[in-house]
This record gives sequence, structure tokens and C-alpha cells, in this order.
Amino acid sequence: QVQLAESGGDLVQAGGSLRLSCAASGRAFSSYNMGWFRQAPGKEREFVAAISGIHGSTYYADGVKDRFTVSRDNAKKTVYLQMTSLKPEDTAVYYCAVSNFQSLREVHYHSWGQGTQVTVSS
Repeated sequence: QVQLAESGGDLVQAGGSLRLSCAASGRAFSSYNMGWFRQAPGKEREFVAAISGIHGSTYYADGVKDRFTVSRDNAKKTVYLQMTSLKPEDTAVYYCAVSNFQSLREVHYHSWGQGTQVTVSS
């Protein structure tokens, strides 16, 4: 069973940057397909970014494509989400999760972390 722990959330002004981390347990981390999702107050959880396990292919939601970068360090068993040019609408709890195959759909992910709060002030 994979366990995930997000960190790095904070209060930041619009236009600022943050880097979120997702630390994972598990011996086969390098093969895990990892995803970042977020949930804003009163809204459903939505896909943000994903990175595949084998080739490190990356995928982004349209609203973050030019501002966020997902990466991974397999030696540290950690996935990162570098967020720049943050906007108030990026305010949400950010979660990481594992998928058994490359997917942008929440239903295909499991082993969710507890989330980390990102708040962007205007």
C-alpha cells in the first residue's frame, strides 16, 4: 500500500510562486503514475497535472499549463508541483495520488494524501 504526504502549501500573494511536494512510500515509486488534483471550497476536486512513471511524460489542465510544472525525483520518492504566477482562483487544497496507468481522471487514482492548503490573496 502506497502512502503519500503532501507539503509546501502556504498563503501567497497573487503573482507569487510555491512548490508543493508529495513524498511517497513504496519500493516501486519510479513506476508510479502520479497526479496532482485540487479542491476549492464548494467545488469538486479537479485534475491539475500528472506525470507518468516510466517515461516521465507530463500532462496539465488547461488553466495551469503555462504556469505549473510537475516533476519527480525517483531517488527521493517525491513528486513536485512548481506553481508560478499564482492567481486567487488557484486557492484550493492540493492532493497527490497514484494511478495504475496514465490518466487524467480522478476515478483512476488511489492512495490519496491528506492534502496541503494553498491560499492566494489578491
